[in-house]
Amino acid sequence: MPDPRFFETGPSLTVAELAARIGAEVIRGGDVVLSAVAPLASADGKALAFMADRRFAEALAVTRAGCVIVPPAMVEAAPTAAAVLSSREAQASWARASTLFHQPRHIDGVSTPDEACEDASVVLEPGVVLGEAVRIGRGTRIGANTVIGTGVQIGRDCVIGANASIAFALIGDRVKLYAGARIGEAGFGAAGSSTGPVDIPQLGRVILQDGVTIGANTCIDRGAYDDTVIGENSKIDNLCMVGHNCVLGRNVLIAAQTGLSGSVTVGDNVLFGGQAGVGDHISIGDGARVAAGGGVLSNVPAGETWSGYPARPLRQFLRETIWLSKQAGSKTRPRESEG
Repeated sequence: MPDPRFFETGPSLTVAELAARIGAEVIRGGDVVLSAVAPLASADGKALAFMADRRFAEALAVTRAGCVIVPPAMVEAAPTAAAVLSSREAQASWARASTLFHQPRHIDGVSTPDEACEDASVVLEPGVVLGEAVRIGRGTRIGANTVIGTGVQIGRDCVIGANASIAFALIGDRVKLYAGARIGEAGFGAAGSSTGPVDIPQLGRVILQDGVTIGANTCIDRGAYDDTVIGENSKIDNLCMVGHNCVLGRNVLIAAQTGLSGSVTVGDNVLFGGQAGVGDHISIGDGARVAAGGGVLSNVPAGETWSGYPARPLRQFLRETIWLSKQAGSKTRPRESEG
């Protein structure tokens, strides 16, 4: 279930009622009552899940979801204990259902400093906006014109720069966010449908653990359903992008203009040079290093240094670069004409 501090849950619907509103066909269980959406792995008997790709057939077989949406060709693979909906655009149908069950909380009201701040040591510079149910720990300073969304929790001795925005987020102690940082915006996700792409509601949070630093104008998206997590004492430079559902370990260092696609997992003590890029669902092991400009398209083992595009182990990259340079620089003597 999405965090109720950040999302409102709408009224329950039967499977039949839901099918009529999202354009799906009831296969069985039309009278089952649903009140939430969830991924296959974490769904319970009150939740709707979906499977749009055969790669997730194993997860479909063991899900505890009360109802699943599947493509017509996968109806027979659905678990017998679940209600079943059929849709040729299963993910888009699930996205439409998400908006019926869960709506993000907006800043419809504001907290006063007395309500939001732990004590008088909290400093709010001019123009700060505090949504309802915001909590700010002692010794924290919030910069001018920063907006703190409904339900956000900020720890002690933090420094938040001017013109930042924070929403759908839980922030630890001694965290620094520099000017213009965007924490908790919706992750980038869309599902194809007959009427064009459908936005997939982003129902997760951002968690910044103790001692994290986030640079100016860096964006960290909230999770699609699970959380985006930045581990203790990790430092992210200016103009970086961390996609939804990324999980970073402790003491990670990320230089400017680096981008992590969705669902990237990064171990402890990993280093990224400037303008590095990482594809979605990639895993990077403890102590690994990605050189500046590296484009990571496959998993990086712990302790290794990778470079280039596509990124590969550093020695391999250097050997290939030297060989290519020699080939490009070599000159073949033209054959002398006979006669």
